[in-house]
Amino acid sequence: MLSRRSLAGLVGAGTMAAGAAASALVTPAVAQDASESAFDRIRRTKKLRTAAVAGGAPYYQKDIATGQWRGFYVDMAKALAAELEAELELSETTWGNAVLDLQANKIDLFFGLNPTPKRALVVDFSVPVFSNAFTVIAKKGFAPKTWAELNSPDVKLAVDVGSSHDAAVTRLCPKAQVVRFKSADEATLALSTGRVDAQCLVLMLAMTVLKKNPALGQLVVPNPVFATTSNAGFRRERDKTLRDFVNTWIDYNRGLGFIRQTIVSNMELVGVSEADMPAGVSL
Repeated sequence: MLSRRSLAGLVGAGTMAAGAAASALVTPAVAQDASESAFDRIRRTKKLRTAAVAGGAPYYQKDIATGQWRGFYVDMAKALAAELEAELELSETTWGNAVLDLQANKIDLFFGLNPTPKRALVVDFSVPVFSNAFTVIAKKGFAPKTWAELNSPDVKLAVDVGSSHDAAVTRLCPKAQVVRFKSADEATLALSTGRVDAQCLVLMLAMTVLKKNPALGQLVVPNPVFATTSNAGFRRERDKTLRDFVNTWIDYNRGLGFIRQTIVSNMELVGVSEADMPAGVSL
């Protein structure tokens, strides 16, 4: 089973793969006394506003031809809206803008945020939806089994700058040569061209990348297993009813197996099956 050890101290500005920049966060958005709470607005208008990230499969995926959204967080948002007796309104955002959209009251919640202390200054978080282990894609012929083996001056590790991957490697591998790139895709390119020995990614993203390009190398889950969590984020307001409701909804549906089933079924969007999960690691 995957250790649920929190990496709150590690995760500076994470993602799922490709997190939001902490520098983009501004001062907390504080709801005015006379303002309508998010929960009351949803119940009054019968509309739940959230957002999705194009190209974020299996979290989110937009069909270019039809404009329809798919992904496990899309399915969860639809189910949550139905429970609230509301219609789902889905707009498009980016991993970097999701927190700002919450603060600006453009959306009521956003699924897919890693909770970090910096983010917690400006938005609220739900309980974890699932855990995402930190892994590395190691080049062929390089098979580290522990973080200690990666923590060497001879090892070059690629990360996307400012992400949870960056924060994890910085904390766990201070002796390694950490090579930072603007995006996870650029870090993957560096691995494919032999400029680095490995790339750090959370499990969900690592499996997706390797499915697209198996020649990159091998998936390694270094010991001890560390993980971040994927949560829902909410605009900071005094009335916590929406957050409390979503927490209850997540716990209830995780207990019934709906959360796991939805994640596993949508992994097929990127050609990943449950059989591809590393031994001893779970969501």
